[in-house]
Amino acid sequence: MEPESITVGLDGSVESLAAARWAADEAERRNAVLRLLHAWILLAAEAPDTPPDRDQNAGARQVVDRALDEVRAYHPHLQIIEDLVGSEAEPALLRAAAASRMLVLGSRALTAWESYVLGDVSLDVVGRAEGPVVLVRGGWSTNPTPPEFADPVPRPAPRIVVGMSLNGPCEPLLAFAFDAAASRGLPLQAVHGRTLPVHAYAPWGVAPGVAEEVTGEADGELRESLRPWCARFPEVPVQVTVLPESPTRAMVQTVPGAELLVVGRRRHHPPLAPRVGPVAHAAIHHVACPVAVVPHD
Repeated sequence: MEPESITVGLDGSVESLAAARWAADEAERRNAVLRLLHAWILLAAEAPDTPPDRDQNAGARQVVDRALDEVRAYHPHLQIIEDLVGSEAEPALLRAAAASRMLVLGSRALTAWESYVLGDVSLDVVGRAEGPVVLVRGGWSTNPTPPEFADPVPRPAPRIVVGMSLNGPCEPLLAFAFDAAASRGLPLQAVHGRTLPVHAYAPWGVAPGVAEEVTGEADGELRESLRPWCARFPEVPVQVTVLPESPTRAMVQTVPGAELLVVGRRRHHPPLAPRVGPVAHAAIHHVACPVAVVPHD
Protein backbone atom coordinates (compact mmCIF):
# COMPACT_ATOMS: atom_id res chain seq x y z
CA MET A 1 0.00 0.00 0.00
CA GLU A 2 1.48 3.33 -1.07
CA PRO A 3 1.81 6.04 1.58
CA GLU A 4 -0.62 8.93 1.38
CA SER A 5 0.61 12.23 0.02
CA ILE A 6 0.48 15.83 1.18
CA THR A 7 0.77 18.35 -1.66
CA VAL A 8 2.06 21.89 -1.36
CA GLY A 9 1.46 24.38 -4.16
CA LEU A 10 4.50 26.52 -4.94
CA ASP A 11 4.73 29.89 -6.70
CA GLY A 12 8.14 31.11 -5.52
CA SER A 13 6.74 33.44 -2.86
CA VAL A 14 7.78 33.65 0.79
CA GLU A 15 4.30 32.40 1.67
CA SER A 16 4.65 29.25 -0.44
CA LEU A 17 8.00 28.46 1.23
CA ALA A 18 6.31 28.74 4.63
CA ALA A 19 3.60 26.41 3.30
CA ALA A 20 6.28 23.94 2.19
CA ARG A 21 7.83 23.90 5.67
CA TRP A 22 4.44 23.36 7.30
CA ALA A 23 3.55 20.60 4.84
CA ALA A 24 6.92 18.91 5.43
CA ASP A 25 6.31 18.86 9.18
CA GLU A 26 2.88 17.37 8.59
CA ALA A 27 4.22 14.75 6.18
CA GLU A 28 6.96 13.77 8.66
CA ARG A 29 4.38 13.49 11.44
CA ARG A 30 2.14 11.25 9.35
CA ASN A 31 4.85 9.26 7.54
CA ALA A 32 3.44 10.62 4.28
CA VAL A 33 4.99 11.61 0.97
CA LEU A 34 5.47 15.33 0.37
CA ARG A 35 4.67 16.50 -3.15
CA LEU A 36 6.17 19.84 -4.22
CA LEU A 37 3.90 21.07 -7.01
CA HIS A 38 4.55 24.01 -9.30
CA ALA A 39 2.20 24.61 -12.23
CA TRP A 40 3.37 26.73 -15.15
CA ILE A 41 1.29 26.93 -18.31
CA LEU A 42 4.41 27.59 -20.46
CA LEU A 43 6.29 24.50 -19.28
CA ALA A 44 8.17 23.15 -22.29
CA ALA A 45 8.89 19.55 -23.21
CA GLU A 46 12.65 19.21 -23.30
CA ALA A 47 15.20 16.45 -23.79
CA PRO A 48 17.03 15.21 -20.67
CA ASP A 49 20.39 16.42 -22.02
CA THR A 50 19.28 20.03 -22.66
CA PRO A 51 22.13 22.35 -21.59
CA PRO A 52 21.33 24.72 -18.69
CA ASP A 53 21.70 27.84 -20.84
CA ARG A 54 18.93 26.58 -23.13
CA ASP A 55 16.60 25.22 -20.44
CA GLN A 56 13.31 27.06 -20.93
CA ASN A 57 12.04 25.62 -17.65
CA ALA A 58 14.92 26.89 -15.52
CA GLY A 59 12.77 29.41 -13.65
CA ALA A 60 10.12 26.82 -12.84
CA ARG A 61 12.75 24.36 -11.65
CA GLN A 62 14.25 26.99 -9.37
CA VAL A 63 10.90 27.43 -7.63
CA VAL A 64 10.80 23.73 -6.77
CA ASP A 65 14.52 23.47 -6.01
CA ARG A 66 14.40 26.33 -3.52
CA ALA A 67 11.50 24.71 -1.66
CA LEU A 68 13.31 21.37 -1.74
CA ASP A 69 16.40 22.93 -0.13
CA GLU A 70 14.25 24.55 2.58
CA VAL A 71 12.54 21.27 3.41
CA ARG A 72 15.66 19.08 3.29
CA ALA A 73 17.38 21.30 5.87
CA TYR A 74 14.88 20.12 8.50
CA HIS A 75 13.67 16.79 7.08
CA PRO A 76 16.63 15.03 5.44
CA HIS A 77 14.90 11.63 5.28
CA LEU A 78 11.45 12.71 4.14
CA GLN A 79 10.18 11.14 0.92
CA ILE A 80 9.64 14.01 -1.54
CA ILE A 81 8.25 14.13 -5.07
CA GLU A 82 9.10 17.12 -7.27
CA ASP A 83 6.21 17.82 -9.60
CA LEU A 84 6.39 20.37 -12.43
CA VAL A 85 3.06 20.56 -14.25
CA GLY A 86 2.36 22.26 -17.57
CA SER A 87 -1.01 23.70 -16.62
CA GLU A 88 -2.81 26.72 -15.23
CA ALA A 89 -2.41 26.81 -11.47
CA GLU A 90 -6.05 26.44 -10.44
CA PRO A 91 -6.93 23.18 -12.27
CA ALA A 92 -3.57 21.65 -11.28
CA LEU A 93 -4.17 22.48 -7.63
CA LEU A 94 -7.73 21.17 -7.71
CA ARG A 95 -6.53 17.86 -9.16
CA ALA A 96 -3.86 17.68 -6.46
CA ALA A 97 -6.41 18.39 -3.73
CA ALA A 98 -8.58 15.50 -4.94
CA ALA A 99 -5.64 13.08 -4.96
CA SER A 100 -3.95 14.11 -1.68
CA ARG A 101 -4.71 13.88 2.00
CA MET A 102 -4.54 17.66 2.04
CA LEU A 103 -3.39 20.56 -0.11
CA VAL A 104 -1.21 23.25 1.50
CA LEU A 105 -0.94 26.77 0.07
CA GLY A 106 0.73 30.00 1.06
CA SER A 107 -1.55 32.83 2.14
CA ARG A 108 -0.90 36.53 2.54
CA ALA A 109 -2.72 39.03 4.74
CA LEU A 110 -4.88 41.51 2.85
CA THR A 111 -6.39 44.89 3.54
CA ALA A 112 -10.06 45.05 4.51
CA TRP A 113 -11.01 46.12 0.97
CA GLU A 114 -8.90 43.51 -0.81
CA SER A 115 -10.24 40.76 1.43
CA TYR A 116 -13.69 41.22 -0.09
CA VAL A 117 -12.89 41.87 -3.74
CA LEU A 118 -9.78 39.81 -4.46
CA GLY A 119 -10.55 36.60 -6.38
CA ASP A 120 -7.09 35.05 -6.26
CA VAL A 121 -6.20 31.46 -7.06
CA SER A 122 -5.97 30.38 -3.42
CA LEU A 123 -9.50 31.53 -2.60
CA ASP A 124 -10.93 29.89 -5.71
CA VAL A 125 -9.16 26.62 -4.90
CA VAL A 126 -10.37 26.69 -1.29
CA GLY A 127 -13.93 27.16 -2.51
CA ARG A 128 -13.83 24.26 -4.98
CA ALA A 129 -11.39 21.68 -3.60
CA GLU A 130 -12.66 18.18 -2.88
CA GLY A 131 -10.39 17.79 0.16
CA PRO A 132 -8.99 19.92 2.98
CA VAL A 133 -6.90 22.96 2.06
CA VAL A 134 -4.47 24.44 4.61
CA LEU A 135 -3.38 28.06 4.23
CA VAL A 136 -0.11 29.17 5.82
CA ARG A 137 1.10 32.74 6.38
CA GLY A 138 4.57 33.84 5.31
CA GLY A 139 5.61 34.62 8.90
CA TRP A 140 4.76 31.17 10.19
CA SER A 141 7.70 29.09 11.43
CA THR A 142 8.21 25.65 12.91
CA ASN A 143 11.09 26.93 15.03
CA PRO A 144 10.18 27.87 18.63
CA THR A 145 10.93 31.42 19.77
CA PRO A 146 14.11 31.56 21.89
CA PRO A 147 13.30 32.40 25.54
CA GLU A 148 15.24 35.70 25.38
CA PHE A 149 12.97 36.87 22.53
CA ALA A 150 9.72 35.47 23.87
CA ASP A 151 6.68 37.73 24.23
CA PRO A 152 6.54 38.92 27.87
CA VAL A 153 2.72 38.83 27.74
CA PRO A 154 1.49 35.28 28.58
CA ARG A 155 -0.20 33.58 25.65
CA PRO A 156 -2.78 30.78 25.69
CA ALA A 157 -1.41 27.26 25.69
CA PRO A 158 -0.88 25.66 22.24
CA ARG A 159 -3.98 23.92 20.97
CA ILE A 160 -6.07 23.16 17.91
CA VAL A 161 -9.19 25.31 17.49
CA VAL A 162 -12.21 24.16 15.51
CA GLY A 163 -15.08 26.48 14.63
CA MET A 164 -18.49 24.80 14.87
CA SER A 165 -21.73 26.08 13.32
CA LEU A 166 -24.18 23.38 14.58
CA ASN A 167 -26.27 23.86 11.43
CA GLY A 168 -26.13 20.24 10.35
CA PRO A 169 -23.67 17.34 10.35
CA CYS A 170 -19.99 18.15 9.90
CA GLU A 171 -18.23 14.81 10.33
CA PRO A 172 -15.24 15.56 8.03
CA LEU A 173 -14.58 18.79 9.96
CA LEU A 174 -14.48 17.03 13.33
CA ALA A 175 -12.50 14.11 11.94
CA PHE A 176 -9.82 16.49 10.67
CA ALA A 177 -9.74 18.55 13.88
CA PHE A 178 -9.55 15.58 16.29
CA ASP A 179 -6.94 13.86 14.13
CA ALA A 180 -4.84 17.05 14.02
CA ALA A 181 -4.99 17.38 17.81
CA ALA A 182 -4.19 13.69 18.40
CA SER A 183 -1.24 13.65 15.99
CA ARG A 184 0.30 16.65 17.77
CA GLY A 185 -0.56 15.64 21.32
CA LEU A 186 -2.50 18.89 21.80
CA PRO A 187 -5.91 19.71 23.28
CA LEU A 188 -8.81 20.66 21.04
CA GLN A 189 -10.90 23.76 21.65
CA ALA A 190 -14.33 23.67 20.00
CA VAL A 191 -15.73 27.18 19.52
CA HIS A 192 -19.28 28.23 18.71
CA GLY A 193 -20.70 31.73 18.44
CA ARG A 194 -24.42 32.18 18.98
CA THR A 195 -25.91 35.56 18.10
CA LEU A 196 -28.41 36.68 20.72
CA PRO A 197 -32.03 37.37 19.74
CA VAL A 198 -33.33 40.93 19.73
CA HIS A 199 -35.27 40.48 22.98
CA ALA A 200 -31.99 39.73 24.79
CA TYR A 201 -31.03 43.39 24.59
CA ALA A 202 -32.28 46.00 27.05
CA PRO A 203 -31.50 49.74 27.37
CA TRP A 204 -28.83 48.94 30.00
CA GLY A 205 -27.22 46.14 28.01
CA VAL A 206 -27.76 42.40 27.55
CA ALA A 207 -30.33 40.70 29.76
CA PRO A 208 -28.20 38.09 31.59
CA GLY A 209 -30.96 35.52 31.89
CA VAL A 210 -31.62 35.41 28.15
CA ALA A 211 -27.91 35.30 27.30
CA GLU A 212 -27.32 32.41 29.71
CA GLU A 213 -30.31 30.51 28.32
CA VAL A 214 -29.18 30.91 24.70
CA THR A 215 -25.53 30.03 25.34
CA GLY A 216 -26.51 27.16 27.65
CA GLU A 217 -28.67 25.62 24.93
CA ALA A 218 -25.85 25.98 22.38
CA ASP A 219 -23.36 24.49 24.86
CA GLY A 220 -25.52 21.37 25.18
CA GLU A 221 -25.82 21.01 21.40
CA LEU A 222 -22.09 21.41 20.94
CA ARG A 223 -21.21 18.84 23.59
CA GLU A 224 -23.64 16.37 22.03
CA SER A 225 -22.00 16.83 18.62
CA LEU A 226 -18.57 16.23 20.15
CA ARG A 227 -19.54 13.24 22.32
CA PRO A 228 -18.93 10.42 19.77
CA TRP A 229 -15.62 12.01 18.70
CA CYS A 230 -14.45 12.31 22.29
CA ALA A 231 -15.12 8.57 22.61
CA ARG A 232 -13.05 7.86 19.47
CA PHE A 233 -10.18 10.08 20.64
CA PRO A 234 -10.11 9.66 24.43
CA GLU A 235 -6.51 10.92 24.52
CA VAL A 236 -7.53 14.37 23.23
CA PRO A 237 -8.57 16.85 25.96
CA VAL A 238 -11.52 18.91 24.70
CA GLN A 239 -12.53 22.41 25.77
CA VAL A 240 -15.94 23.75 24.80
CA THR A 241 -16.32 27.50 24.28
CA VAL A 242 -19.68 29.12 23.50
CA LEU A 243 -19.82 32.91 23.21
CA PRO A 244 -22.83 35.22 22.80
CA GLU A 245 -21.29 36.64 19.63
CA SER A 246 -21.49 36.15 15.90
CA PRO A 247 -19.56 33.04 14.75
CA THR A 248 -16.88 35.23 13.15
CA ARG A 249 -16.33 37.35 16.27
CA ALA A 250 -16.26 34.23 18.47
CA MET A 251 -13.55 32.73 16.26
CA VAL A 252 -11.44 35.90 16.24
CA GLN A 253 -11.62 36.18 20.03
CA THR A 254 -10.56 32.61 20.75
CA VAL A 255 -7.99 31.74 18.06
CA PRO A 256 -4.89 33.69 19.29
CA GLY A 257 -2.18 31.25 20.39
CA ALA A 258 -3.62 28.31 18.42
CA GLU A 259 -1.31 26.15 16.30
CA LEU A 260 -4.05 25.47 13.78
CA LEU A 261 -7.58 26.72 13.14
CA VAL A 262 -9.99 24.29 11.48
CA VAL A 263 -13.12 25.68 9.82
CA GLY A 264 -15.69 24.15 7.53
CA ARG A 265 -17.01 24.88 4.06
CA ARG A 266 -20.21 23.40 2.72
CA ARG A 267 -19.89 21.59 -0.60
CA HIS A 268 -23.45 22.43 -1.60
CA HIS A 269 -24.65 26.02 -1.57
CA PRO A 270 -27.18 28.19 -3.44
CA PRO A 271 -26.07 29.11 -6.98
CA LEU A 272 -25.42 32.78 -6.22
CA ALA A 273 -23.98 32.28 -2.74
CA PRO A 274 -20.20 32.57 -2.18
CA ARG A 275 -18.30 29.29 -2.20
CA VAL A 276 -16.66 30.17 1.11
CA GLY A 277 -18.81 31.21 4.08
CA PRO A 278 -18.18 34.31 6.22
CA VAL A 279 -16.32 32.50 9.00
CA ALA A 280 -13.94 30.70 6.63
CA HIS A 281 -13.53 33.90 4.60
CA ALA A 282 -12.54 35.90 7.69
CA ALA A 283 -10.17 33.15 8.84
CA ILE A 284 -8.44 32.94 5.46
CA HIS A 285 -7.66 36.64 5.36
CA HIS A 286 -7.20 37.70 8.96
CA VAL A 287 -6.07 34.80 11.18
CA ALA A 288 -2.32 34.56 11.78
CA CYS A 289 -1.98 30.82 12.43
CA PRO A 290 -2.36 28.16 9.69
CA VAL A 291 -6.01 27.67 8.69
CA ALA A 292 -7.47 24.37 7.48
CA VAL A 293 -10.66 24.68 5.43
CA VAL A 294 -12.48 21.34 5.33
CA PRO A 295 -15.36 20.74 2.89
CA HIS A 296 -18.38 18.87 4.23
CA ASP A 297 -22.03 18.25 3.29
